[in-house]
Amino acid sequence: MQVPLLELPQAQFILMSATLGDVSQLSSDLTRRTGRDTASVTGVERPVPLHYFYETTPIHETIDDLLGTGQAPIYVVHFSQAAAMERAQALSSTKVATREQRDEIAALIGGFRFTTAFGKTLSRFLRAGIGVHHAGMLPKYRRLVEQLAQRGLLRVICGTDTLGVGINVPIRTVLLTALTKFDGTRMRQLSAREFHQIAGRAGRAGFDTAGTVVAQAPEHESDNIAAIKKAGDDPKKKRKIIRKKAPDGFVSWGEPSFRKLIDAEPETLTSHMQITSAMMLNVIGRGGDVFGNMRALVYDNHEPRKRQRELALRAIGIYRTLLESGVVEQTDDGEIRLTVDLQPNFALNQPLSPFALAAFDLLDRDPAAGTGTGSYALDMISIVESTLDDPRAILGQQEFLARGEAVAAMKREGIEYDERMELLEEITYPKPLDELLTAAFETFSAAQPWIRDFELHPKSVVRDMYERAMSFGEYVAYYKIARSEGVVLRYLSDAYRAASQTIPEEAKDEDLRDLIEWLGELVRQVDSSLLDEWEELVNGVLHGPDDEPIVPPAPKRLTSNTRAFRTLVRNELFRRVQLAAREDVSALADLDPSFGADAWSDALDGYFADHDEILTGANARSAQLLLITEGTTEWTVRQILDDPAGDHDWGISATVDLAASDEEGAAVLTVTGVDRL
Repeated sequence: MQVPLLELPQAQFILMSATLGDVSQLSSDLTRRTGRDTASVTGVERPVPLHYFYETTPIHETIDDLLGTGQAPIYVVHFSQAAAMERAQALSSTKVATREQRDEIAALIGGFRFTTAFGKTLSRFLRAGIGVHHAGMLPKYRRLVEQLAQRGLLRVICGTDTLGVGINVPIRTVLLTALTKFDGTRMRQLSAREFHQIAGRAGRAGFDTAGTVVAQAPEHESDNIAAIKKAGDDPKKKRKIIRKKAPDGFVSWGEPSFRKLIDAEPETLTSHMQITSAMMLNVIGRGGDVFGNMRALVYDNHEPRKRQRELALRAIGIYRTLLESGVVEQTDDGEIRLTVDLQPNFALNQPLSPFALAAFDLLDRDPAAGTGTGSYALDMISIVESTLDDPRAILGQQEFLARGEAVAAMKREGIEYDERMELLEEITYPKPLDELLTAAFETFSAAQPWIRDFELHPKSVVRDMYERAMSFGEYVAYYKIARSEGVVLRYLSDAYRAASQTIPEEAKDEDLRDLIEWLGELVRQVDSSLLDEWEELVNGVLHGPDDEPIVPPAPKRLTSNTRAFRTLVRNELFRRVQLAAREDVSALADLDPSFGADAWSDALDGYFADHDEILTGANARSAQLLLITEGTTEWTVRQILDDPAGDHDWGISATVDLAASDEEGAAVLTVTGVDRL
């Protein structure tokens, strides 16, 4: 929010928060910029007062007591997604909601599409009156929980502190399961701002006369208190008590920490101004005095002078990069402007996007040239992926599976344990074009030193999903990351936006356009809200929370996006090609039960009597080997198998049901034959 404060001095701002801390500096800065007096309203009593309690009973007893004394809705705050899910599972075996409440919830969510494995688990929790809310969930699931909570239908919500930031959900009681959290680097106690943000969820204006904030004692403390109570006044029993110690790595907290946080003032906000290539493009695109406007952003912000000088050097480096890459130009009279050949939605929306723009030129569209992978489109996507933030939940599982496969292979080869462990250190998640991109990054950063402030991260998520010919649900299940499916979707949507906006139109061939369309449609069919919000912001459309129904509208018909649907059909067929190459008859029969294991087995026997293997490289999945006859209700398709001799005399025939595909949000395909042409 710093840029609007800097760039809109003619606007009148109302800045509201209970956790801003000392606002005197911000107030005086606003007065200086706007020329108007700034009124600071502080110290106002909360309209719904909060009562604070520290509980040492076991947490399930605490929740039962709160429910029994009319303190619902209760938000049970955890600081890990796994803990929130475990708590919801434990509560699902108890009676949280009444029959009438459960019936009302069931009626409201009856038409909701719970399309993923996590969604089916969430549906079960919701029907019991229990919500789950954390950042790893799909946006549509989080919104559903928020909407049901706003209607007062969820008596307990188990989540992380995500519900404590910027979301208006009516909660009567906040129950903190801990006063510490892992911040990505270390375990630490909550800051005063974090505590007050979470605690501030309690107490509903217009509904509650008071809110309740409960801190649950650490488990070892509760166990020790329970043991002392059990011993009673018997000195012998008291002497026999073996007190539980805090677990290893435990960051100490207790009732004194809780009382200190209650009285603590939120920390003062500090500036974290960044100058990015996207920001500079916006300033240049706005026209006018580009140099003066950029200088004002750099030197008239809330940063200390030393930091402003660093931002100035960053801005100069970014400008030189944009100039050398041809994205902007400077005329003889000093005018700075964008070049005219950029697509309307062109944007460098990642810090390393200027590097990606330069790296695109390293690839050759000739499939036999360039990187040697034989896949220009996928290599372009790999460059884009290398500039995105790492989705650690996915990469961790990719590395885990890769190391498991490597260990199994080394055991078969008889490699000794010590050597295996040494070799295992070299195994990581897939990094396409790693050597090429790393070398290019070194060259690029030598001329543009500012770029070294960011790290290049070669990885394969979009590419991995495409090459495995998997749907979203299959990919999440394969890597066992159901709890983080929201992270997967956000990454895919970021990749789609980056590929759409960063790759120049002239660099996109038909295969790359197909791939980008496939990626966008995949995201929309899983949960369109992220892309819908982006497109609404671009088009200037605004919606309020009251516009959202409990059951959102179904996604657009999948088959209406013909380019993306063709790619989905191609992926479905290529998945069968991959399984056939491995002679995995069982998996093939699972995909096509009507065709059956015996038919697949007979067909593969016939193929391997003619050819040594089924190829699965880039040529094998090319559009040239897929024949499609498009009908109004059904497509007839034939996937030609790529054999070593290049005879292309065998293929898989199938039909595609268009209506069923629209209903499922995926290509619904039925194999009708596998035979020689």
